[in-house]
Amino acid sequence: MTAPTTDATTVTPPAPLARLFRHSLREGRVHPLLHALQGRRREPPQGAGEGAAPGRPQPARTAGTTERTRVSTVLRPLDRDDLLAALRGLPPLPSVVLDLIASLGQEELGAAQYAAKISRDQALVAKTLRLANSSFYGRGRQVGSVAEAITVLGLRTVRAVVTAAGLAGSFSRHPEFDHDAFWRHSFGSALCAQALADALGRDDGDLAFTVGLLHDIGRLALASLFAPAYAEVDRWRRDQDGLGSDAERAVLGIDHAEVGGLIAQQWNFAPAIVDAIRQHHAPAPMPAQVTLAGIAHVADAIAHALGMAGDADEAVPMLALPVWAACRLDEAACLQLFTRTEAQFEAVCEALQN
Repeated sequence: MTAPTTDATTVTPPAPLARLFRHSLREGRVHPLLHALQGRRREPPQGAGEGAAPGRPQPARTAGTTERTRVSTVLRPLDRDDLLAALRGLPPLPSVVLDLIASLGQEELGAAQYAAKISRDQALVAKTLRLANSSFYGRGRQVGSVAEAITVLGLRTVRAVVTAAGLAGSFSRHPEFDHDAFWRHSFGSALCAQALADALGRDDGDLAFTVGLLHDIGRLALASLFAPAYAEVDRWRRDQDGLGSDAERAVLGIDHAEVGGLIAQQWNFAPAIVDAIRQHHAPAPMPAQVTLAGIAHVADAIAHALGMAGDADEAVPMLALPVWAACRLDEAACLQLFTRTEAQFEAVCEALQN
């Protein structure tokens, strides 16, 4: 298979795509996902490209935008001891969530055992049944038990709903942080990671899904535990038209990937999950092989490219090209992956809304 190229000689993208891929276009590079997205007809993502000039990236909001990757002065560094103390103060995850994550790959556990675990938490039961009875999954039948819901939805989807609901309950909500957009992107990334793992012929689709769901957990923690400082991160990102991880390092001196790795370690997640969360923006190069961190890295970019968060300031981060090349996805495979990812997206997100 021939992967979409990064050659800068490409058809001028329409305004919504130019807006999404503005960072790589400004640098004179064409993102490989841009080629694949130009190969299909689709509606622009919600809010994406508003105000963008046809065929051109949206201009920077400030004169300092071109220097966004060179910021060396940390505006409000977090004291590492304060950070670690705050993380230690996080409430433990619900036991059912820890059990479900720990059970990844344990095929001997049946639906009845999973249902018994989930049924201990009525809030999780309600979310699971709501999704099973949604128009997407319900198909005219009424699902009344968690065991039935697992049959209708599949264990992977139920695990995702339960994990996300449990995580959301561990962090306080703040009005300046868009929690709905956060979870939409997380679920989009999870679906992308699952589809990508399957496309690569791997047998760890459940693990890839979970990593995709959890990859930005550090961002949720920073926004919850250090709300005023994180509001400054968001302002920097908007003013400089930068990426979130760049803004975090510029303002706080640390990014969400590192914080997420610390949290995953504290919650005793498997080492493979810890490493994938920590490295999802900078996966270690592995020639001819895609690591779990590499899958999370590519899935994150695809979820941004599909505009799943519905963020007007959405921007697609550049891919690590060795990782992308190792995926060996041609344009047709990319389009199939996009379609599969989007098919269940809205139904799953709807189940998690309060």
